[in-house]
Amino acid sequence: MPTSPHEAPIQRHRLKFRSLREAYVILRLEPDAPIPDWAAQGEFISISRTADELSIVCPAANLPPNIRSPLRWMCLKLEGPFPFSVTGILLSFIQPLSDNAIPIFAVSTYDTDYVLIQEEFSEKALSILQQAGHGLKP
Repeated sequence: MPTSPHEAPIQRHRLKFRSLREAYVILRLEPDAPIPDWAAQGEFISISRTADELSIVCPAANLPPNIRSPLRWMCLKLEGPFPFSVTGILLSFIQPLSDNAIPIFAVSTYDTDYVLIQEEFSEKALSILQQAGHGLKP
């Protein structure tokens, strides 16, 4: 039910998703740091630079021995592509996680979305997503 006459009801999408095989890391480097060669390999990577930081998402196995990242993340790929005209796709997926205090890190590409969840929450998150009507693909 809309909260004001100008708001449309939120459409809840039931999405298919799959879990990528590898554990992932999320790193923050200085904004002027060069992009490391090891960061650009894997089934899924994300490299974003802003004036404030260089963010890297890559498989944990890529990390050289001298770089530590305490957290490991499970990476879920929503089965897109999703047209830009369809709203609420990512919200439908992450709302049940947020409602259950599951922290996420989301990355969007042209065709789809990836949601990373800390490994310690992975079993609970998968259960919550399936209870919300989302389907895990093998």
